[in-house]
Amino acid sequence: MKTFKKIVFWIFVSFAIIQFIPIDKTNKPVDKSVNFIDVKKSPPKVVALLKNACYDCHSNETVYPKYAYIAPFSWSVKDHINEGREHLNFSVWNTYNKELKEGMLSKSIQTLQDKSMPMPAYVVYHKEANLSDADRTVLIKYFEEILETKSY
Repeated sequence: MKTFKKIVFWIFVSFAIIQFIPIDKTNKPVDKSVNFIDVKKSPPKVVALLKNACYDCHSNETVYPKYAYIAPFSWSVKDHINEGREHLNFSVWNTYNKELKEGMLSKSIQTLQDKSMPMPAYVVYHKEANLSDADRTVLIKYFEEILETKSY
């Protein structure tokens, strides 16, 4: 029993110590001249869907949830955000070249169709990000229209 108490004590101490390992939760300023929804003059419905389901991981407008302030969860959240921004960052849309934009729109359509985005684990804690089939269709049609007209 004494060993068990020592193990629990050291787990508690370790958990307390890792709380002091900070992660950077600072968002870069958003330049409307390169931000997707501003550049594309996206309709309000599309803006709402993107902000609710995509922008936390795929923009510089991340709103960190309360659990993102507790290590080790904070590390995982930050890792997901960094990875999401690497694949697509709507806040810097107009800095991408045409080939990248085309690829990102195509990949966005694919992930909406196969329902891999937003990530299922994200939707569990963010009900507003749970896209209905109708919501997915709105976004898919919007992205397809941009691709067809080559107005990326």
